[in-house]
Amino acid sequence: MSSIFTKIINGEIPSFKVEESNNFVAFLDAFPLKEGHTLIVPKREVDDYFDLTDQELGEMVLFSKRIAKAIKLAFPCEKVSVSVIGLEVPHAHMHLIPINTMDECNFANKKLKIKEQRMLEICSLIKGKLTN
Repeated sequence: MSSIFTKIINGEIPSFKVEESNNFVAFLDAFPLKEGHTLIVPKREVDDYFDLTDQELGEMVLFSKRIAKAIKLAFPCEKVSVSVIGLEVPHAHMHLIPINTMDECNFANKKLKIKEQRMLEICSLIKGKLTN
């Protein structure tokens, strides 16, 4: 059975896609901690982040770096945090979250409920800051 992320990658479930490469996709977290909270997901379904190949891990970091720089421009912040937790979905992924304090990347915090129109705006803001 495919993970929810595989269904998003395959277009079976709608998402707010920020960017896509041959091997990875970046889309807004449906239950974000902050506006701009983006997930980086390999297209190959692998449960554990550390089961990705060395090449995949390297590509993922470089792919996420570009997205993180765009997030920081779209949502001015002190840092863009990187979290790899992987317990909630059996598909390797990383979270990129714009933060100004450590508390803002605490996954025990209440998740935001952002309306579709604002999610479209957030997605557009990040896409507009992507550079080659």
